[in-house]
Amino acid sequence: MSFRLGLRRAESSSLGKAMAQELNSSAPATATATAATVTSTSTTKKSLWPSALRWIPTSTDHIISAEKRLLSLVNLCLSVNWEITVVLCARFNTRTPYTQELVDIGSGPPGSKVRWFRSASNESRFINTITFDSKQDSPTLVMVHGYAASQGFFFKNFDTLAKHFRVIAIDQLGWGASSRPDFTCTSTEETEAWFVDSFEEWRKAKNLSNFVLLGHSFGGYIASKYALKHPEHVQHLILVGPAGFTSETEHKSERLTKFQATWKGAVLNHLWESNFTPMKVVRGLGPFGPNLVRKYTSARFGEGEGLAEQESALLTDYVYHTLAAKASGELCLKHIFSFGAFARSPLLQRSSEWKVPTTFIYGFQDWMDYKGAEAARKNMNVPCEIIRVPQAGHFVFLDNAKGFHSSVLHACRRFLSPDMANYPLEEGVISV
Repeated sequence: MSFRLGLRRAESSSLGKAMAQELNSSAPATATATAATVTSTSTTKKSLWPSALRWIPTSTDHIISAEKRLLSLVNLCLSVNWEITVVLCARFNTRTPYTQELVDIGSGPPGSKVRWFRSASNESRFINTITFDSKQDSPTLVMVHGYAASQGFFFKNFDTLAKHFRVIAIDQLGWGASSRPDFTCTSTEETEAWFVDSFEEWRKAKNLSNFVLLGHSFGGYIASKYALKHPEHVQHLILVGPAGFTSETEHKSERLTKFQATWKGAVLNHLWESNFTPMKVVRGLGPFGPNLVRKYTSARFGEGEGLAEQESALLTDYVYHTLAAKASGELCLKHIFSFGAFARSPLLQRSSEWKVPTTFIYGFQDWMDYKGAEAARKNMNVPCEIIRVPQAGHFVFLDNAKGFHSSVLHACRRFLSPDMANYPLEEGVISV
C-alpha cells in the first residue's frame, strides 16, 4: 500500500507515441451510444497550460485502453463492445484469446432499500471482467486483485494459468474499469457488504458456481468473507498474501506501538483515520503523478524476476490510470483496517467457521506475516496448506511467476488430474 521510490527509464519510443496520442486526447476512445453508461471524466476543453503542466485525463476508456496494451504482452487479443453484451474475440496471432465485458450488477441487492453506493440513484453498475478461452470442462479460476490494484496486475500469469483453467479476472466494484460509485459506507459491516454483495451479484450475472476463488492481499480478505457467506459456490480458496488475518490487539509489534507514540506516527495515524489514500497524492500531483507512479513501479517491481523495460512502461501507464480515476473503492481503507493494516474484523477470529478447503501462498519476503495463517489453520476444520515462494515479496505473482504458478497448480491438483502427483511444487517452493 506504500509508494517506494526508485528510477527506471521510461517507455520505448513506439509506446511513448501511443501513450502520447491517447493522453493528449481528452475524448473517449470509442464514440458510441454507450456514452450514457460509461462516463468519461476527461474534459474536452482546450487548456491554456503548457502540455508539461497539464493534468493527464483518465476515464474508463483510458483504463481499458491501458489494460489492452498491458495484456498484449502475453500475446492475447481484445475486442471491447461498449454495449455491455457478450464480447467476441477477434483471433489474430494469439495463444489464448479472451473476452472483455462490463457485467451489469444492477443498482443494489434485490429487495434491499440500500444501494451498492448508499445513494438514491437507480443507475446500474458494472464489473469489468475478462474471461480466457479454455479447454472444455476446465475448472474455473476467478482472480480478485488487492488494494490499489486491478486485474491487470496478473498479466504475467494469465497465459500459463489459462492452459489449465477457465480463468476469469475482475476489477472489484470501485476499482479499475468497473463502476466507481460514490463511497458513502460508514462502518466495517457496510463496507464488507459493498464488496461481498456486489461480487455475489456478479457471480449470478455470470451464472457461476463451483469455482476456485483466488484473492490477493485485500482481495484475499474479500474472497475469505465471500467464502464464509457463500461457501456453496467455492470449490477451493487460494489466498495470496491475504490481509486481515492479524488483529491490532494480538499482533501489533512493539516497534509500531513506539512509532505511533511519536509525532510522525500521530500524523500518519490521523491521515489514515481521515481516509487519506496514496491515490489522492497521485491525483494531487497532476502532471507529475505519472512520474511518481513510474518511480514506484520501477522500484517495487524491479525485485525478484523484475520487469522488462516495456513491461514496466505499460504497467506504469495502466497503474496511473487506475489510481488517478475517481475515488471510490479506495475509501474502504479505514473501515476495514486500522493503522498498520490490522483488520477491524480479523479473519483469525472466524477461522473455526471455515467451510472451504484453503491454500495460502506467501512470498518469502512478503510483509504479510504467514504466521497469521498458521494460527488460523489450527482452528480450521477443513484441509489447509501454507505455501511459501522464494525470491518473492507481497506481489509473488510478479516477483516469481513460475513459483506462483507451481503453487496454484499444486493447490488445485485434485481438480486438474486424477494423479495428484502430476503437480509437484517448483524447486525452492515449500509447504509449511
